Parts: sequence; C-alpha cells; structure tokens
Amino acid sequence: MTHIATIRKNAREDLRVTLDEFRGHHLLNLRVWFYADDNEQRPGKQGVAVRLDLLPNLRASLFEAEELARKLGLLDNEEAS
Repeated sequence: MTHIATIRKNAREDLRVTLDEFRGHHLLNLRVWFYADDNEQRPGKQGVAVRLDLLPNLRASLFEAEELARKLGLLDNEEAS
C-alpha cells in the first residue's frame, strides 16, 4: 500500500487515498477510516477501489464536478482544489 493523502471527513473519520494491489490488480483505493472505541484507526466498509486504467476518467469526472459546484455557487472559488 502506498499512502497518497488523508482527508479529514469529520471528527471521527478520515478519507484515505492509497495505491493498492489486490489479486494482481493495481487499484486506487478511497476508503473511510474511523476511530474505534480503543482510539485506534481502522478501515471501514465505506469506500471504493478503482482500477488504475480508469483513473483518467475518474479525474476528469471529479474536475467536472468541481467546476459545476463552483458554477452553482456550492463551492467558493477561494477553496483549495
């Protein structure tokens, strides 16, 4: 597993972005991690794993979603992209 980023979702959860391999397939993994009762972080069931060959399509779709959100006034232009 190669860690790329951790994005704070809320006080108890983070979204981790990693590159992983599963059964010989290289994947981009977006997984919600939570703080368990023992205060240790654990991966949750929420998330998605995408084959790396789909990454350009995912990136383009996320860019389009960001542009639309800005156009609709749902995201400030000053917010980090």
